[in-house]
Amino acid sequence: MTNFKHMHAAHCESGVVSSLITHQGFQISEAMAFGIGNGITFAYLPIIKLDGMPLIAYRMPPKHIIKTITKRLGLTLNIKKYKDAKSAKEDLITMLESGKLVGLQTSVYWLPYFPQDMRFHFNAHNLLAYGIKDDKFLISDPVFDTPQEVGIDELDKARFAKGVFAPNGACYTIEGVSKDIDLKKAIKKAIKKTSGMMLYNFMPWIGINGMKSMKKAILKLENNKDKRYRSLYLGHIIRMQEEIGTGGGGFRLMYAAFLSEANKFFDSNELTEASKMMTDAGDAWRMFAFATSKVCREKEHSLDDIVSKLDEAIQKEHQTYKFLRSIKL
Repeated sequence: MTNFKHMHAAHCESGVVSSLITHQGFQISEAMAFGIGNGITFAYLPIIKLDGMPLIAYRMPPKHIIKTITKRLGLTLNIKKYKDAKSAKEDLITMLESGKLVGLQTSVYWLPYFPQDMRFHFNAHNLLAYGIKDDKFLISDPVFDTPQEVGIDELDKARFAKGVFAPNGACYTIEGVSKDIDLKKAIKKAIKKTSGMMLYNFMPWIGINGMKSMKKAILKLENNKDKRYRSLYLGHIIRMQEEIGTGGGGFRLMYAAFLSEANKFFDSNELTEASKMMTDAGDAWRMFAFATSKVCREKEHSLDDIVSKLDEAIQKEHQTYKFLRSIKL
C-alpha cells in the first residue's frame, strides 16, 4: 500500500480508528475520534480484581471507541475472529494484497518491536497492518513514532495470546466513509452521552460516583495497620491511572483537545471554555498521582494530601460535565 501515511498517536484505539477513517479520505483527528467515540469515563470496580486489587478505568472498555464512532458516523465496521492462526494469517494476507488497511487486536507482550521492559500481558492493543514486504507484515502501531515490521509467523503469537480480552485473531476494516459525514451532529450526541453518563449514572462505581467510591476506599486505608498493603494499594491506583493506556490524566487532556476542536463547528466559544476546564481536571489528576507516589515512597502514610488532591480532581471534572450539560449546542 503505497499511499498509506503512518500517524503517531497518544492511544492505540483512538489512533487506529483515526487512521482508518482518514486513510479513506475523511480527515479526523485522534482527539475527535476519541470524543465522538465516547472514550472517556471513570470506573472503580472492586468486584473485578487485578492481582487482588480493584479494576480502575479512565476510559471505556476495548473496542468501545471503534464500535461507537462507526455507528455514530454511519460507517460499516467489519470484524472477524478466527479459531486458528493459519486461517487468520491467510485471510490477512489476502486482505492486504487486495489493498485494504486492516486493524488488528494483539497482545503487547508478544510484539517483537516493543522493548523488553515495556512488555506486559495486555491483549487489547490495537494496531494497523498495511502491507507485506520480504516475508514481513508492515505494521503501523500508533504509539510508535515510525512504522514497524513483524515476521509473518511472529505476529501469530500476538494475535492468539491467551487470557483476558484474548484477541482470537481479531481483525477489522471500516467501509462507507464519505466526505458528507455530519460531524456537528455526532459531536452533539457524543457530548450529551458522555456528560450524562459521568453525572447521572445510578451505579456507585461509574462516573463521578465511582470517583467518590475510590475516595472512600482510600480513606479506609487510614485504619489499615498493614503499611505494605497501603503502599501496594496506592501504587496500584497510580499504575492504573498513569501507566495503563494513555493514563487517567492523559485521557482528560485528550478529551479537552476534542472539545477545543469541536468548538469550531458552533457559534459560541463555550466548548473552548469547557476545554480549559477539562484541562484543569486532567492536571488535577496528575497532581493526585504525584501526591500518591510521594506517600508510597515515604515511611509515614498520611492520606490528607492525597484525599485533598483527589477532591480537587473530582470537583473540577464534575464542574466540567455540569457546564457541558448547560451548553445549548
